[in-house]
Amino acid sequence: MTISCDTLPQGTLNVEQAQAHILASIPVLQASEHVTLWQAQGRILAETVSAPLDVPPHRNSAMDGYALRHADLTTTTPLNVIGTAFAGRPFAGAVQPSECVRIMTGAVVPDGTDSVVMQENVQRDGDTIRLTATLQAGENVRHPGEDMRTGDAVLQAGHKLNAADLGLLASLGIGEVSVLRRPRVAFCSTGDELKGIGETLQPGDIYDSNRYTLYGLLQKLDVEIIDLGVVKDTPEAVEHAFQQAMQLADILITSGGVSVGEADYVAATLQRLGQVNFWKIAMKPGKPLAFGTLGQGFFFGLPGNPVSVMATFLLFLRPAILRMRGESVPVVPEYPAICDTPLKKAAGRKDYQRGICQRDASGQWRVSSTGGQGSHILRSMSQANCFIALPLEWGNVEAGTTVSIIPFEGLL
Repeated sequence: MTISCDTLPQGTLNVEQAQAHILASIPVLQASEHVTLWQAQGRILAETVSAPLDVPPHRNSAMDGYALRHADLTTTTPLNVIGTAFAGRPFAGAVQPSECVRIMTGAVVPDGTDSVVMQENVQRDGDTIRLTATLQAGENVRHPGEDMRTGDAVLQAGHKLNAADLGLLASLGIGEVSVLRRPRVAFCSTGDELKGIGETLQPGDIYDSNRYTLYGLLQKLDVEIIDLGVVKDTPEAVEHAFQQAMQLADILITSGGVSVGEADYVAATLQRLGQVNFWKIAMKPGKPLAFGTLGQGFFFGLPGNPVSVMATFLLFLRPAILRMRGESVPVVPEYPAICDTPLKKAAGRKDYQRGICQRDASGQWRVSSTGGQGSHILRSMSQANCFIALPLEWGNVEAGTTVSIIPFEGLL
C-alpha cells in the first residue's frame, strides 16, 4: 500500500508539514537581560561583543626559557643571565648585548630582547647560557593583539555561549553580557483521574506522570519553568489555568484534553481565549495535536498518553522552544541504522517506535525494538535510547532493513 501526503485524510498533516508550520509561526524572543559570566553558560547573546582591549595586552613569552637578542646568536660568546621575568612580575630594566633574562610562560618579554629560547634548548653554566639548537628571530614571542585587537567583533549577537566563550570574555575583562531572556514555559496535566504522588488511588485513578516527564524535558532546554499542576476536568478549572498562563508564560503546554470527549474542555476554552489550530498528525504515537496562540503567547495541546507526550514534545515543542530561544538548528537529526529485529507497522502514519541503538565495530548504527509499542507503555520509553522513525508509507519492516533513528542522547 502506498500512502502520500496527497492521499492523507482531509485535515491531516504529515510530521514535516506540522513542524514547518510551527517554526514559521514562532518568533525569536527579543527581550534581553544582563547576566554575569557565572550565569551566562548556554545563553544566547542579544548584542555583539567587541574587544575593549588588545589580547594579549603586551609582548609575552609562549615558553619557559630565556629572553634574548637574536642578533647576539651570531657569535659563540655565552650570554649572561641578568635576572628573571615572571608572569605578573616583569623584569625591570633593559637587556644589553650579550645578556639574557630567565623568563616564564606568560611573562612580559623584557625591553631589548626579541626572541625566547626554550629552556630545553639551553645549556646553563652558573649565570651564563649557550644554545644547543637553532632559534628563529622572534620565536616563542606572543605580540599585543595577536589574539584580538581593540574594537574587533569577537562574538556575534545570536551566538550561544559555551565554556570557551566565557573564558574569552573573561580575558577581555568583561564580567557581564546582554543575553536573550529565557522563554517562560507553563505546563499542566488535565484529567479528574490524575492523582499526585502520595495520594491514594481510587478505582479508575492513575498517578500523573506527564508533568514529571515534561519537567525533565524542559530542564534540558534552559527555560523558566512554571508548573500549573493537575487541572480538573471542569470549564472553570481549565479557564483559570489558561488565564494564569496568559499572564505568566510565553508558551503553555497541556497533556490530555485535546480529543473530542465530553469532559475535554480544552478546545472550547481555547476557542474563547485564543486562536488555535487542531490537527491530526499522520504519526504514531501522538496523532492529535493542538497548536495556536493564547494571549501574547503560544499554546501546545499534547496527547495524554505518556509516550505520545514525549514524541510530540521532541518533534514539535523542542524545535519551537529552541527557535524562541534564538537557536539556529531546531529540528532533531535522524541517522541511518540497520534494524536487527522485524517491526510491525501499518501504512498511513509515520511511526516512532522505541528502540535500543548502538554502533558496531565498523561504526555503523544498529538498532533493535524494545518490544511492545503501545503509547501507554511508559517502561519501553525508559528502556529505549532512541526512536526508530519509519516513513508513513511503509508497512512491516524486515530484519536487516536500513531505517532512520533519533538517538535520545542530549534530548531526554
